[in-house]
Amino acid sequence: MKIILLGYMGSGKTTIGAQLAKKLYQNFTDLDEYIEKEENKTITEIFKEKGEIYFRKIEHNYLKKFIKENDSYVLSLGGGTPCYANNIDIITKENDLHSIYLKASVTTLYERLINNSSKRPLLASHTKESLIEYIAKHLFERSLYYEKAKYCISINSKDIDAIVAEIRILLH
Repeated sequence: MKIILLGYMGSGKTTIGAQLAKKLYQNFTDLDEYIEKEENKTITEIFKEKGEIYFRKIEHNYLKKFIKENDSYVLSLGGGTPCYANNIDIITKENDLHSIYLKASVTTLYERLINNSSKRPLLASHTKESLIEYIAKHLFERSLYYEKAKYCISINSKDIDAIVAEIRILLH
């Protein structure tokens, strides 16, 4: 089974992906961690040293490589991955690939991101006041891509186990 989780940063893709993979006896990979291992640099370092355009190019290449080289997995994408380089088309054209959008409200995302925004390159420069507006604008722009996923699950006010159970029901 091939499962890809997508959604805005802070939607729980990595946490839910790891738990889901465990329940389904699948391998779990976080695309950002995969890129960091391959490049031997953190995402923050790649952004600082080479910029976002370079990052989006290698992200696209590593996504294609991962999908091509693996037959069964749970993969969590970076928040922007589906929105660049026709990545959403790569994800949605595969018949046997289950793409799942973990949909969260702006309020939920703000509450999750406010305390660790310094660790996320695209949020590091924002004040608490500007962060909610940034998330709302970004989410509006990216929703067009996220909504193309095969499945959509609202994660607001749900714990990890409930979300994982809901995904398992969808897939069976």
